[in-house]
Parts: sequence; structure tokens; C-alpha cells
Amino acid sequence: MSTTRLMILGLVYWLQPVHGYDVRRELERWHADEWANIAPGSIYHALRKLAEEGLLEEVATERVGARPARTTYRITAKGEAEFTQLLWRYWWEYQAPFDPFLVGFAFLPHLPRVEAVAALRNRARMLRTMIEMRQLALATEFMRQLKPAHVGWQFELIIDRLTVEMAWCERIAARLEAGAEIFPSPTVLPGAPEDGPGMSPAGTPRPTEGSRNNPR
Repeated sequence: MSTTRLMILGLVYWLQPVHGYDVRRELERWHADEWANIAPGSIYHALRKLAEEGLLEEVATERVGARPARTTYRITAKGEAEFTQLLWRYWWEYQAPFDPFLVGFAFLPHLPRVEAVAALRNRARMLRTMIEMRQLALATEFMRQLKPAHVGWQFELIIDRLTVEMAWCERIAARLEAGAEIFPSPTVLPGAPEDGPGMSPAGTPRPTEGSRNNPR
């Protein structure tokens, strides 16, 4: 919610007095759903909640014809203080991004080697597509006119991060294909495939501590 709070408080501060519709339109122009995890449908709810907390105030509500009523918002002194605090925190503090892929990758030994390679190569292809889409957006004059220049700079950072991860996927896939040793999991999981936990690169069972100490 803090990301949404910062974005909406900041836009109301810039555009005030402003309708919720205009806040949503500006966020869509910035493609904020791609890098700020803000769903367009949550914007009106967030505006109302911020108003309930005293961070925004409703200036007026008007209806034009058969259109839904539109509420105009302005930021309060309390809202400005919250915006400034969040802005400082996001500029000066580092928060590591969470990627569920890393949780799955922790159990790499449970996957057949060929499947792990295929999955990594597939991820690299998806990342390449995402990179090309963002590069195309930056190269399009229409897109440059839709959002501030510094938002385009954000896309450059996103592209760089995706490029690094794509190269990493290809590199790890190549290591697995070359037969790199995979450290086994502590126990063999139920239903483990042949080249899964406790298996050597060639697919033969690894000796356990007991078998080493008590050879037959």
C-alpha cells in the first residue's frame, strides 16, 4: 500500500485540485502498473482511504450529465508530510525486490536436469520479449510524448535489469548442460525424478554418509 500511497499523494500534490479520473489517467500514461504494482481498479479505493485518513481532502463532487459523479481532491498538510517521508524513504533506503522464481530455484536439485535447462531457456526467451517490448516503447515517439522523460529513464533501468537476468539464465542453463555438479538436497523428496535430489550429473545415485562409512 505504501507504493500506492506515494504515487497517489504525489500526483494529487502535483495536479491538485484533481479528479480521481485524472489521477488514474496519469498513472496509466506512466504505465505505473508495470513498475509500481498499482492496479487501475484500486486507485479510487485508495483515494477514498487516503481521504478518510486525513491525507487528502475532498474539495467538491460534481456530476456532468449521465456520467458518474467525480470527486475533486486536494492534499492536506498531513498528506504532504506523509508524501515527503515516503519519498525520502524510497530514495535513500534499499529494499531487495522479491521474485518467487528464486524460491523455486532453491529446489533446483529436485528437477530433472533437462527440464531445468528448458525452463531457464524459456525464461530467457520471455525476458528477451519483455526487453524488446520496452525498447520499442522507448523508441516510439508517441510513447515519449505520453509520459515525462524521467519515466522513460525508469524503463531503461528495467531493461538493464532484465538483460542481466536473461544473460544469467543462459549462463546457468549452459552450466547444467555441461554437467555442472548440483549439490543434493538433504533428503530425497517424494516422487523425485531420476536426475533429481541425490543424483550425480550422470544420474547415478550419490553415496550417502552411511554408505561411505559402511561399504558393502
